[in-house]
Amino acid sequence: MSSSDTDHRLEDIAVRDTRVSDAIDEPMRAMILDILAKEALTATEVHERLDDRGVDRTENTVRHHINELRDAGLVDVVRFEEGRGGTTKYYHANTIVLSYSLPESADQAVEEMVDAVQPQITDALATLTDEYDESIEDIVADMQPCEHCRTQKYETYVLLTVLRRAFVRAYRD
Repeated sequence: MSSSDTDHRLEDIAVRDTRVSDAIDEPMRAMILDILAKEALTATEVHERLDDRGVDRTENTVRHHINELRDAGLVDVVRFEEGRGGTTKYYHANTIVLSYSLPESADQAVEEMVDAVQPQITDALATLTDEYDESIEDIVADMQPCEHCRTQKYETYVLLTVLRRAFVRAYRD
């Protein structure tokens, strides 16, 4: 039976960026991202915050995890301070990790909110596809999908990335 023969409809998109999911596969890294989302800290300060949460790891282990997050593009070095014969780096997360599930009791309220914002999202998608179609195609080409993968949802992924990042900016402002 094809999907067009059923009443079931597509309701959500699950995003799995392998670069991100590999980096946060270690639960402590998600905690580090949570800590660094609030303020820029040194590795020593992150180590102290983890210790406050009951996470007992060496400072070198914490530095390793911060470096893995930095290498994955989830954490930036935002400041350097010279002193005591060395350079201290301050790190700040540029990505928020949300790992929750909504309760079924939220379905009706969520559906009402979706109905309320869908017209604006429709307009935003139209703006993106009308004004940035060539840029989207260039990005997809740079993602280097194979011929089979061209049928995948690369364009959807690019659009969703734009909308997610715009959401974060709007939410923080």
